Amino acid sequence: MTTTRPATSTGSATATGPAAARPATVPRSAAPAARSAPDRLLAVLAAFDHAHTALSLSDISRRAGLTLTTAHRLAGALTEWGALERDTSGVYHVGLRLWEIAALAPRGLALRQLALPYLEDLYESTHENVQLAVRDGAEVVYTEWISGRSAVGVHIRVGARWPLHATGVGLALLAHDDPDSQEAYWAGPLASFTPYTITDPVRLRRVLAEVRRTGVAVSTRQITDDALSVAAPVRGPGGAVVAAVSVVVPQVDAQVPALIPAVRLAARGISRALGWRPEP
Repeated sequence: MTTTRPATSTGSATATGPAAARPATVPRSAAPAARSAPDRLLAVLAAFDHAHTALSLSDISRRAGLTLTTAHRLAGALTEWGALERDTSGVYHVGLRLWEIAALAPRGLALRQLALPYLEDLYESTHENVQLAVRDGAEVVYTEWISGRSAVGVHIRVGARWPLHATGVGLALLAHDDPDSQEAYWAGPLASFTPYTITDPVRLRRVLAEVRRTGVAVSTRQITDDALSVAAPVRGPGGAVVAAVSVVVPQVDAQVPALIPAVRLAARGISRALGWRPEP
């Protein structure tokens, strides 16, 4: 079986898109004297994101809100440890040591390894974009992506983020949150990306109820106006929803009834691999 997995994934109608789709998150600056040493160190790392993968020392200083002297000292320490790497032109990049540490996250590489056979089966049965995602606060983070054959205009990459309400995987995760957390989410501003993005709290409440009733989330034209996503929740050993899997297809000829069983089967398989056993 051959799957296409670009070295740098980009996008999804249920994934995080290009920097142009939403403003890059710039680390909050503060007076250096008012920040602890760990805060300053983390600010250097937070200066990097998907839109800023290579930074000069002055870029780090500006984005982290640090003096050049402090940025130089901290970047040097992080480079020596392996969290950053500095190329021959003096530009800094995220180092492999951080990847090694991040791979230990149970919702990261470990989840991906267990889920990959089921994601590949889902790809083989649909030949469309397949995604695995977890929740991080008010956003969904994509931990795996297999590119489909269709040219649907999605913007996905591993590590990309989108607001929960605007994605299929996000709706599948949010629908199984506790009621108080759901209320807090839709009480806040609901970002819009297309005319079809759900921005009305009343409508969002109805959509989440339907997700719980059917066991799947169908997200149509919410991030791009040509894509549709079908997603299902993934459960951990105790039955709690810990991730979501989805397939993204062109909206114009989407065969939703045919996609739902395939997505459900993949989600159930991953759940069982994680130790979930449904009640008889």
